[in-house]
Amino acid sequence: MSEIMKKVLIIGGGPAGLTAAYELARKGGVEVVVFEREEQLGGISRTLEYNGNRIDIGGHRFFSKSDTVMNWWREMMPLQGAPSCDDIELKREVTLAENGPDPEKVDRAMLVRSRLSRILFLRKFFDYPVSLSYNTVRNLGPVRMVKMGFSYLASMVHKRKENSLEDFFINRFGTELYKTFFRDYTAKVWGVPCSKIGADWGAQRVKGLSIAKVLGHALGKLAFWKKRDKQGGETSLIEEFWYPKHGPGQLWETVGAEAEKLGVKILRRQDVEQVVVDSGRITALVVKDLMTGESTRYEADEVISTTSVQELIRKMGSAAPAPVQKVAEGLVYRDFMTVGLLLNKLQLKSKNMNTTVGEHGVVPDNWIYVQEPDVKVGRLQIFNNWSPYLVSDRSKAWIGMEYFVNEGDELWSMDDTAFCDFAENELVKLGIIDKADVVDHKVFRIEKAYPAYFGSYKQFSVIREWVDSLQNLYLVGRNGMHRYNNMDHSMLSAMEAAKNITAGILTKDNIWEVNTEKEYHESK
Repeated sequence: MSEIMKKVLIIGGGPAGLTAAYELARKGGVEVVVFEREEQLGGISRTLEYNGNRIDIGGHRFFSKSDTVMNWWREMMPLQGAPSCDDIELKREVTLAENGPDPEKVDRAMLVRSRLSRILFLRKFFDYPVSLSYNTVRNLGPVRMVKMGFSYLASMVHKRKENSLEDFFINRFGTELYKTFFRDYTAKVWGVPCSKIGADWGAQRVKGLSIAKVLGHALGKLAFWKKRDKQGGETSLIEEFWYPKHGPGQLWETVGAEAEKLGVKILRRQDVEQVVVDSGRITALVVKDLMTGESTRYEADEVISTTSVQELIRKMGSAAPAPVQKVAEGLVYRDFMTVGLLLNKLQLKSKNMNTTVGEHGVVPDNWIYVQEPDVKVGRLQIFNNWSPYLVSDRSKAWIGMEYFVNEGDELWSMDDTAFCDFAENELVKLGIIDKADVVDHKVFRIEKAYPAYFGSYKQFSVIREWVDSLQNLYLVGRNGMHRYNNMDHSMLSAMEAAKNITAGILTKDNIWEVNTEKEYHESK
C-alpha cells in the first residue's frame, strides 16, 4: 500500500513560489501544486515580450551575498563560457566559466554584466549610489558642497530619533544632501513625503550606507584596495552582476520546467477566490480558472502564500478576526507602469551630460534614476545594456521608462496612446530623445509592485501574530510578507518555508528573520 503524500498548495508562481515548489519537489515526499494568475511565470520578475523585444519589469540584477542563492541560480542557468555579442564588439573582458555555454549558440546561459547606474539631476549625471568624486563636486559646485559638508557634520552631532524615513536619511547624510538626492525622488517613488514613511524602509533598502561608507568605497576604488572592496563593500556598491540571456523571466520559466520534471503541477491563469480556514488551519483553496470561468476546490495539507497580504486576508472572509481585517485593509501598495520605447537613437550629448555616448546614443548605464523634479518618470532602463539579446534589432535603442503610480490615478487611467505620448514628451523635455526617432512603443501596468511602509504598516504585527497561528500557512516573498524584499531574500524565505514543511518545524520565526541582517543584500 503506497504512502499518502502530503499536498502542498502554493499561491503564486513568482521567485518565492517557484523556489518553494522546486525545493519541496527536490526533497520529495510531497505533492505540490502552484497556482499562478498570469500566463507567464516569474511574478514581478517575469520578462514581457513585445514585437520580439523583451522587457524586464523593474530590472533584476542577479547578485546576492548568499552563496546558497548564487549557486542555486548557477545550477539553473550556467555562466557563460564564451563572450556575448556585445562583449565581442566592445572588446570587453569578462570572466568566463570553464565549459560554460556560448550565448551566441545556446539560450540557457547566464551572462556576466558590468554594473552602472547613475542619477540624472540638473541635466547632469551623478554616480549612484552618490559618491564623493570629482564629477559630483564639479556638478554640484562649491557652494552646494560646502553646505552639504556642514550639514553632514551637524547631523553627526545632533542625531534625530528615527521615527520616519526622513530621520533615517538625515542621520546618515545630513539635511542638505537629503534634500538634494533623497527627498524628492523618494516622494516620486512612493507618492508621499519621506516624513510619512517608516524608517523600516531605509533599514530594508539602504542599511549600512552613509557618508562614511561612501568615503570608504571611494578609497576602495584605488588599486591597492580594489580586491578587498569586492569582499567588503556595503549596499548596492557591486560592480558586476549576472543576468539571464533573455531576462529574469527566462530563468523562472526554466525553474518552472525543472520543477515540473520533478512532479510539480503548475496551473497558469488561475485565481485563488477563497482561502478556507477551519479549526486554526487552511483546509482548502477555491480556485477559478480564468480561461474557462470554472471554480475548483483543492484540499490542502500545507499552504504557502506569495500573494499580497491584503488579498490573502480578504479571501479568508469572516474567518479572519476583525482587527486583522482592519489592518490588512489599511496596507498600502505602490503600483508600477513601464513604457517600452524602441528608438532609432538617443539624443544624449556627452558634453552637457558629463558622460560617454556610444553608437545610437546608448550610454553604458543599466538604470538611470531621474531625479529631475519637472518630470514624473522615475527611472530609465537601457535594455541593450542588460542583455543585447533583449533587443530584436540591435541597431535600435530599446529603453524602458518607469513610473511609480497608484492604481486608478491620473497616469494609471490614461489610455496607452496618450500615456506613450506623455512619456515621450518627458524624454524630449530632458533632451534624451527626438520624437521623430520613436519607432514603436508599448505600455505595461503592474499592480501591487511595492509594499509600502506607511498606511497601517505599523500595526502589521497584528496580522503576523494571527497568520502565524495558522499552523499550516507560510507567508513568503515580497508581497507575501509585505516586506520590500529583493529576489534573493524572497527565495531565501521560500527555502526556509520548504525546510519547515519537510522537517515538521512549526515556528515561522526563521522565515521572518530573512532580510533582517545589518548589511544589505548586494554586499558580499
